[in-house]
Parts: sequence; C-alpha cells; structure tokens
Amino acid sequence: MYVMSFLQRLTCLSALMLTTLVSAQKADIESVRVWSGPDHTRAVFDISAQADYKLFELDNPPRVVIDVAAGRLKSNLDLPKNRDIKGIRYSENKDRVRLVLDLKQDFKPKSFLLKPTGKYGHRLVVDLNHKQTQEKKTVAQVVPENRDVLVAIDAGHGGEDPGAIGAGGTYEKDVTLNIAKALAKKINAQKGMKAMIIRDGDYYIKHRERFEKARKNRADLFVSIHADAFHSSKVNGASVYILSKRGASSEAAAWLAASENKSDSIGGVVIEDKRDMLSQVLYDLSQNSAMEESHKAAKAVHASMKKVVKLHGHGFGQANFLVLKSPDVPSMLIETGYISNPNDEKNLKSPAHISKLTSQIASGIRNYFYQSPPPRTWIAAQAKAKKHVVQSGDTLSAIASRNGTSIDSIKSINNKSNNSVMIGEVLFLPQ
Repeated sequence: MYVMSFLQRLTCLSALMLTTLVSAQKADIESVRVWSGPDHTRAVFDISAQADYKLFELDNPPRVVIDVAAGRLKSNLDLPKNRDIKGIRYSENKDRVRLVLDLKQDFKPKSFLLKPTGKYGHRLVVDLNHKQTQEKKTVAQVVPENRDVLVAIDAGHGGEDPGAIGAGGTYEKDVTLNIAKALAKKINAQKGMKAMIIRDGDYYIKHRERFEKARKNRADLFVSIHADAFHSSKVNGASVYILSKRGASSEAAAWLAASENKSDSIGGVVIEDKRDMLSQVLYDLSQNSAMEESHKAAKAVHASMKKVVKLHGHGFGQANFLVLKSPDVPSMLIETGYISNPNDEKNLKSPAHISKLTSQIASGIRNYFYQSPPPRTWIAAQAKAKKHVVQSGDTLSAIASRNGTSIDSIKSINNKSNNSVMIGEVLFLPQ
C-alpha cells in the first residue's frame, strides 16, 4: 500500500507540473523569436544542440518555466513586443538555465524540439495555445439558403518558414500573403462569393491545419498561393496544380511538391500531430470525389489565367502536395511565378501585375462555380434562372426590357462592369 500511495502521489505531482523531459545533451541558448497567430503564440529558442529540458506552469500570475539542463546563455534574450507574453526572465547556475515567460493570461503550453533543417539549427519550440470555445449552431445557420460560396485562400509559408527567397531578397511568405489579400478583395467583389484568408499575418500554420480550417468553415474551394524557387533561375511563369496520388506530372511538379512538403519541418511540426482524420477507406472515397471537382476548378482557373498571364510550360500539373489533401474540399495550388527568376520576382512585387493575376484567378473561380454551383447557394439559384444567349443586334437595354428587368440587375448577376455584350455570350436573367 505504501508503494502504491507513493507512486500515485508522484504521478499527480508530475501531472500538476506538466513536466516535459527530453533526453539529450548540454546546449547553449543563443536567441529567441516569437510569432503570433490567431489562436496561438509560438516562442522559438535557438539552441546549440538537442537539449535536456523540462517545462512546467505556474499560476498567480500565469507563467511558463523552462529549465534547460547544463546549458548557458550566450547572449541576452530580447523578446519582441507580443500580444500574449509580457516578458521573459532568465537565470543560470552550474546545473541549468531557467527561462520564465510571463504571460498575460492562462494558456495551454506545448513544447518540443526540432532538429536542424534548412538555415535553422536545433530549436526548442513552446506553443501557447488559446482556449477554444464551441458555439452551437442550427442547420440553417450552418448551411443557410442562398448563401455565398466560400473560397478559402491559403498564403503559403509564414513565420519561422520564409519559403523561397529571391535573388533580390524577396521572401515567398510576403509575396503569397500580398497576393492572397488581393485575391480575397477580387473574390469579395463578386456577387454571391465570399473569401476567407487562412493565414492573414506573419505566422506559420501546419499543412493539415490549413485545409482543416477551410473544412471547419465549410469552404467550397481551397486555393493555396505560392511563389517557389527552382534550381534554374531561367525557369519562369505561373502554373496551377492539383493533388496526384500516383506521382508528379513533371520534374517541376515533383520538385515543387518536395519543396513545399518540407515546410512543416521548418515551420515546426512534430510527428504526433500527424493523425488520420477518418478511416483510410472513407477518407479515400471522399477524397476521390473532391479530386474530380478540384480538376474542374483548376482547369477553369488555368483557362482564365492563360489569357493574360505567362505560364510555365502548359501551366497545369499534378503532384503529391500535402496541403491539397483535404478529403472533401476541392483544392488547388497556384504557383504565381518563380521567385528564383529575376523577372518573375519583379512581377510578384508589382501591384499592377498582382491585380492582373488575381483578376484572372477570380474570374476562373467564378466560372467554375457557375459550371458546378454548390447546393443552397445564391449562384445555384441563378443557375436555375432563365438564360439568354446574345444574338446579333442585341443590346443590354433591349434584353432587360424584353425580360421585365433592369440593366443594373442583369449586370449585377453577371458581374458586368459595363453595358457591352458579345454575340454568343450567355447572360443569367433575374427570376
């Protein structure tokens, strides 16, 4: 009985302290960086080697304490101004370095070590996760009648992961965020369509969490924006990619998928995070259906882009991109250009080029939804409406008069900015 009682007390004490112990060696703490996302803040400590450390929480006031065994501080740790962390304190003796994060509120901390990758060495990561609240919704709130179609726009990379870096020093993570925001504006300007941006600041999101956020918000389409590098600076042009389970459609597709899929190891993801969402059989069945729609959507965007944007080769391909593996949301990845190409790098920073590019992407997305409108959407209701094929001699005013509607109503439904019509053009008419 005495042994059991002692073990029980020891177990409770360990759980209370939330201690994490990792077997490693002596390590120096070199610097700290902090990134904040909408639902968490991440502190990344650069260390000279894999470290023995333990982490625990203290209350009143809330603090997270990290003891790094047998290490030392190589420099003062200057913590940038942060939303969730008041400051950092530290002390050291011959046995350990103690790091104390003073917090603005209670968080659920999670910590792990990352091995060297890319330009980074060993890192100790501490995530401060915000507490989540579940909101109950009715069926009508979840899928309202005549709703807007929702396009989830994912700006690749971010935070700890800069993505590709151009010869002029341009970071892919900055380019993708600028393009994502510009595309969102173009989507939101379309009647019956709405955009959400998956990453709206400089922080990293894991591949799985990117498409899971789209799924949670019941997105109708997932569009991941990138501007990668290639081993040859001569390679340029934009491309549209969809998921392939069998293999890449080209050398460039294989190269890009391998490059993008390494982002989780740079941004910071541990193996235990990678769990199946569904049983493999149900997952595959659902994903096959999503892949069919992904192909339709990507082809519509490709057809629109190639009218005005320089494409790389045919500008369409398939590869095993992790970020496109949503089981039930049609998904595509758009390489907006190669940041390793000087001309593409210049274009990717040009507001005029970004406006032209995003206009064509938005137009292609709109065309896809009018070809395959999701149920209970405003676009689906318009697709059931009367249509008119423009004939020789037709004018917008004459069409409106014959059908008992107004020019403005026709322009709004068809997203037209002027009164011109072309022979053969299909116009949706208000019901």
